[in-house]
Amino acid sequence: MTPEALGRYKRTLAGLDRKGRRRQLVAQDGVDFTSNDYLALANSPRLKAAVAAAIDCGVPVGAGGSRLLRGNHAEHEALETEAAEFFGTERVLYFGSGYAANAALFSTLPQRDDIIIHDALIHASAHEGIAASKAQALAVRHNDVDAFANALRQWRSAGGTGHPWIAVESLYSMDGDRAPLAELAELADRHDGFLVIDEAHATGVFGRGGRGFSAELESRENVVVLHTCGKALGSSGALLGVNRVLCDYLVNRARGFIYSTAPSPLMAVAVREALRMLADEPQRRADFEELRTFANEALAATLGVAGSGSQILPVMIGDNSRAVRIAARMRAEGFDIRAIRPPTVPEGTARLRLAITLNVERPTISSMLERLKIAIAEERP
Repeated sequence: MTPEALGRYKRTLAGLDRKGRRRQLVAQDGVDFTSNDYLALANSPRLKAAVAAAIDCGVPVGAGGSRLLRGNHAEHEALETEAAEFFGTERVLYFGSGYAANAALFSTLPQRDDIIIHDALIHASAHEGIAASKAQALAVRHNDVDAFANALRQWRSAGGTGHPWIAVESLYSMDGDRAPLAELAELADRHDGFLVIDEAHATGVFGRGGRGFSAELESRENVVVLHTCGKALGSSGALLGVNRVLCDYLVNRARGFIYSTAPSPLMAVAVREALRMLADEPQRRADFEELRTFANEALAATLGVAGSGSQILPVMIGDNSRAVRIAARMRAEGFDIRAIRPPTVPEGTARLRLAITLNVERPTISSMLERLKIAIAEERP
């Protein structure tokens, strides 16, 4: 192999170093202010017991094939049936990850004469699916209903004849703010379009019984909802809630579903148990709401930073290298905090993303914020 064969990759990595954007794997260490395990289910005895009981009953670790071959286990179907009832949608399709579900959804359902109008800050996985779609796509200003409406009108004026797909997150993963779902649903209804709602960071913790912000919308035929299982549900995979026609279309046309080995049947067991826990243990969500409120108030009191109102609390730093230094310092002091940099967030908005979970308590949050205040002051740009 010639030096040039690897040289181009080395040059790219060196460029990332210069910009303070080179990523590396960092082991879990210290108190959790990074994970999305909002309800502390990932290590819960009840989930472990459900999986152990399934193993004892002969449920296999691996599916052994795609869902359309021998990989379609009874546990997958049981999960999809219960999840559809829980979320109030006609059908649910279980994917191995939220990324896979978003990629399959956007690359498959919007047709060539349609348009996908999406929030500029939507998940990278949605961008992946949109890039593979045959439909036209357009990003609009974050949480701006008028921008969505204007884009739709301009598309129609230019001869657009298909159906619009309006795509948003209900709760944005890096800013912690909410989408105006009611207004966007009305817009989709008015223009014979579809509304796609990614509930990744809301499922389990917001909405009626933890059903997310789309709880009152999910029964509509033109609403598609993605519920990620690897965050508040403490497991992995994603549940895509759709009407019966779109579900069957995905089973027949979504290459990411057709040609992927099915998720572990044991993980389907875990997700089903997590949904039952949402119904059986409402106090867990109530405790989390109190902790989330405390964290937002403490952030404002200690750092003078307005909270998002959710469990995702961004602390803007701006400079990439400075954000990395502050995060490393906090980890050295026992708080697992990570720096988020471009291209995950826009240029100039490097930040510390503080995630509040039931894995921490109030005194720990207060202590972390006091130490963070000192680190920000001492780690100059």
